[in-house]
Amino acid sequence: MPPTVDVERAVGEIRAGRPVVLHDGATRIVAVGIEALDAELAAWLEWAAQGSARLVLAGPRLRYLGLDRSDPGFIALPQIEVERIHALALDAKTRIDAPAAALPPIYHGALDLMRLSLVLPAAVVLVAPGVEALLPGLLSVALSNLRGYRAARAASLRIVGRAPTPLEGAPNSEFVIFRGGEGLRDQVAIIVGKPDFAQPVTVRLHSACLTGDLFGSLKCDCGDQLRGSVRDMTTNGGGVLLYLDQEGRGNGLSNKIRAYDLQARGYDTYDADEVLGFPHDQRGFDFAADMLKQLGVTRVRVMTNNPAKIVALQDAGLDVVSDHRVLGRWNDHNRRYLAAKRDRAGHFFDQDLLGAAEEQ
Repeated sequence: MPPTVDVERAVGEIRAGRPVVLHDGATRIVAVGIEALDAELAAWLEWAAQGSARLVLAGPRLRYLGLDRSDPGFIALPQIEVERIHALALDAKTRIDAPAAALPPIYHGALDLMRLSLVLPAAVVLVAPGVEALLPGLLSVALSNLRGYRAARAASLRIVGRAPTPLEGAPNSEFVIFRGGEGLRDQVAIIVGKPDFAQPVTVRLHSACLTGDLFGSLKCDCGDQLRGSVRDMTTNGGGVLLYLDQEGRGNGLSNKIRAYDLQARGYDTYDADEVLGFPHDQRGFDFAADMLKQLGVTRVRVMTNNPAKIVALQDAGLDVVSDHRVLGRWNDHNRRYLAAKRDRAGHFFDQDLLGAAEEQ
């Protein structure tokens, strides 16, 4: 059985709210995401824990709670109190109420599993010997398989389907569907027009944004960037748009909406993610470069404002011959968001460019 199988099954268990066993040699723990924790599950876990429960929190969340640290840690849980755990993991007004210890390697595995599952990066773990015997039937996953999962998925990237798909304003387009590369989600390459792959190809890496791309949310510039890129490719010799399922800078849709709620309460986009325990950006783009290579693209003109995308393509061996800005409309709802991307993540636009976008 491929080593990815037990990881993928464990992701399903975590998303369904069920505990799983992580093992590393003789070391074994039971882990469950805090999103699933209710009174009934807490009582069951406390009965099995025998006082051994821990709350594992990511570094950004601990820093937000008031600790001067960037690494993750755990807090002992003499009792599995749902209200306290949810407050420590999620509430914007809570501050730390107990010491936080450094994580053993297998506890890091619990956080990695939560991130792969696109749930909050917080877990309750049970470490008492024999706890598995009290909680029979739990799925077990090896820490080594978890660590190697992303690389294994990237190596399995392949094309599984393609077809002409006319778009409004770009009728000569083709969708190419890839499987592998990032979690359990399919990825899409849209070939717009007839680009000459023997020459530098115009390329955009676009992370999925349900709210902006589909519903026209005013909180971001994503929909404008998506449609503007396709228009530009249509009128300038074609190109390739990679539509990557990395919603919310890789945090998932539910966490993106949680961050939106915090933004409505005054946090900027990066501070909101930190409140939830996420780094500023946990996307990866190495598999995107492999998608381009499988299509025959080796030299690119990148349409992006994000320097990290340029570096990722270069590091993956693609020849980035130029990079070009992609501007969306500036409005009262996204003004602070765009400024944060510029000031805190180094995105390549300034006040003058934002003003030009607003005029357009």
